Amino acid sequence: MEKIEEQFANLHIARRSSEQKEPTYLLDIATSKTVQAEKGSLVAVLCSNGSIRIYDKETLNVLREFSGSPGLLNGVRFANCCDSVYSASTDGAVRCWDARVAGGKPVQLFRGYPGNIFISFDVNCKDHVICAGTEKVDDDALLVFWDARIASQDLSTRDPLGAYSETHSDDITQVRFHPSNPNMVVSGSTDGLVNVFDISVDNEEDALVATCNSISSVSCIGWCGRDYKQIYCMTHDEGFCWWDLGHLDTDEPITCLNIQDVREVTDVKEGRLDYLIGGLYHEKMDRLFVIGGTNTGKIHIMSCAASGLTHVTSLQQGHAATVRSFCWDVSEDSLLTGGEDAQLLLWKPGAVEKTFTKKDSLKSASSVQQRVRIHSNDSYKRRQQQ
Repeated sequence: MEKIEEQFANLHIARRSSEQKEPTYLLDIATSKTVQAEKGSLVAVLCSNGSIRIYDKETLNVLREFSGSPGLLNGVRFANCCDSVYSASTDGAVRCWDARVAGGKPVQLFRGYPGNIFISFDVNCKDHVICAGTEKVDDDALLVFWDARIASQDLSTRDPLGAYSETHSDDITQVRFHPSNPNMVVSGSTDGLVNVFDISVDNEEDALVATCNSISSVSCIGWCGRDYKQIYCMTHDEGFCWWDLGHLDTDEPITCLNIQDVREVTDVKEGRLDYLIGGLYHEKMDRLFVIGGTNTGKIHIMSCAASGLTHVTSLQQGHAATVRSFCWDVSEDSLLTGGEDAQLLLWKPGAVEKTFTKKDSLKSASSVQQRVRIHSNDSYKRRQQQ
């Protein structure tokens, strides 16, 4: 544990992005998985103005920008085998751009069914399948699937392979494919359910492997544990759940941890905890960490165990407002963070920033923030009693 504490505590700011003309929230971050040292690694950042910015990772200079107009973009992902970058949109499509080529038009368009409003998505580890989650429209909340493989040079619009429609009753806020099994996917919804599917099975009912109930609106989900046999979930009212799918066929309970409000039970050594940002599974250490923060920009890193969450360290003097996104680089143990102060920061072990000036908050009105559905503790307690 000391080694892990030292690793995180030794993170310091190496770079920060240059100030943009239009200040925006940085809502999601993804890094390129390809190795092209001569050209440098790329970072894709989803911004609240409806664009995706492509940065050079070492300099944090903006190389190019893509727009999802007329829809509002949700989520950003790099493909695993190339520098294609994807995002879902509220106009009912998933778009794919070539991150190394400037240009306003996507190279592929994956169109959903009429009326679909996509608010979450993911691409599987083989880059073969895309899955997107919709807002609830009428009585439908769908998981829509496409074949993402390029069979020819024809990059025309793709139609869906099909959809799951029976397992969620409200907005599907999160979709995450398994890191190494291309057929396993987990989804989370404002209905409180976290569902695990094996999409190699023909029909939705049989494809449903497990259903876990967070008792609240799901904001974040992910895979963790040795061989990624566990899943975790965070809720919009700062709850945290952790389940072990390896116990599905045993008499052991699958729930490892269930905290209704992390802020009330977790002691952070350097102040308060205002919100949760996401989870970080450290594969080398086989340990799950929970990342949270304060409204003034402080980042808290907490270690997860069956006994609860334990404060490890805090990263300070970086952001001036709420941190919305982060991305951990396993290869160099570095961390990228983005926030409502419009800053993208690169944290590296033992780094020294050449020009260190903490910027004032560049808070801007965010259309994405206005769409977030806040669920109070009372709301899910009432549901639990029903």
